[in-house]
Amino acid sequence: MKHTDSQQPATVTGMDGSAGQSPGRLVLRMPYLLFLGEETNPLKAKTAFGLRDWSAHNCIGQTRLPGGIIDLQLPEMNLATAVQAGARSLVIGVTPVGGRIPEHWSPMLVAAAEAGLDIVSGLHTALESVPGLALAAQRSGTRLVDVRRPPDNLPRATGKRRSGKRVAMVGTDCALGKKYAALALANAMRGQGIDADFRASGQTGIMIAGTGIAVDAVISDFIAGAAECISPAADPEHWDLIEGQGSLFHPAYAGVTLGLLHGSQPDGLILCHDPTRTHIVSWPEYSLPSLTVARDLYLQMARMTNPGARLVGVSLNTSTLEESAAQEALERAERELGVPAFDPMRSRLDRAVASILG
Repeated sequence: MKHTDSQQPATVTGMDGSAGQSPGRLVLRMPYLLFLGEETNPLKAKTAFGLRDWSAHNCIGQTRLPGGIIDLQLPEMNLATAVQAGARSLVIGVTPVGGRIPEHWSPMLVAAAEAGLDIVSGLHTALESVPGLALAAQRSGTRLVDVRRPPDNLPRATGKRRSGKRVAMVGTDCALGKKYAALALANAMRGQGIDADFRASGQTGIMIAGTGIAVDAVISDFIAGAAECISPAADPEHWDLIEGQGSLFHPAYAGVTLGLLHGSQPDGLILCHDPTRTHIVSWPEYSLPSLTVARDLYLQMARMTNPGARLVGVSLNTSTLEESAAQEALERAERELGVPAFDPMRSRLDRAVASILG
C-alpha cells in the first residue's frame, strides 16, 4: 500500500500548467478535481494518492460516486463547485478492474466535459470511446487526455550505452513505493545541488512530472526502446531517477519490468519492498522473494545491459508500521543487504544519496 499521509508538495521539474502539447511532452491543465468513482480499496487509488502527496498544490478537491469510501482529505466538491473554485481538469484517480472505464461512469464524465473540464485518464479505455464524451468535449472545447497512450513510432532499443547516470527503482511486488522512492530521491539530490530528474514510466508519474511514457501500454518489442527514450543521453554528471513498474517476481507483469530495466541501463538499483507483505498482492499463491534473492536476480538482469550495475539502497514502505517497528524493519533490511535502508516518506535520505554517488 502506498503512503496515504499528507505531504508537502514536491518540487518536480517539467510541469507548467499551460495548455497544449509539444513532441514527447504532455502538459495538463491545472488545478485538478480528483475523481474517485465508487472505489473502496486504497491500493486501487494509487493515482489519486500520488497526486495528492506529490502535487497537492494542484489538487483542488475530490468527487465520488455513491458507495465510494476513499478519502484523500481534500474538499468534497460537485462539478459546479469545482469549476467555480477554478478546477480545469477532472482526473480519474482510481483504477477499476482491468484498467477499463465502467459504463456507468459515462454520465459523470460527460457532465464534467460539458462543465468545461478536461478529462484526464491513465486507464486503458480510450476516453473518446466513452459514449457521448467526445461530442461533449468537442462542444465545450475541452480536451480528452489519455495519459497511458504511448507515442507513435517508438524505436527498438539500441542497447548502446549513453551518457549520464541512472538509478532504477525495482521491487519485490507492485504498488509498494517505487514512484515515491524515485520522487523523494530526485528531490533530495536536487536539494544537495546535484543535477537530477525524476523520470516517469507510469500514468501517475506522468501526471506529476508532465512528461514520460507509460511503458505498460507499449508493445512488448519496444518497451526497452521506450525506456531509452524516457532517460535519454544527458550530461555526464546528470542523474536520472527512473520510476519502476511491476516486479520480476510478478506472474503477470514481469515482462514490463524486464524491458524497462534493460532499456534503463541503470548504474544503480534501489530495491523497493513492503516488509508486511508475504505474497504478491492479489496472487496469494505467489510468495514474495527474500531481499537477497530479489537483489541477486535484479543485478543479474541489469548487468545484461550495464555490467557495472550495483545495488545502492533499499526502500521500505513502512506506512502501516509504528515508528519502532518501522525502524526495526529498516535496520534488518540494511543488515541483510549491506546498503542504506530508508522509507522515502519518513527517513532522511542523506546516506542513500551518498551511496548513489558512490
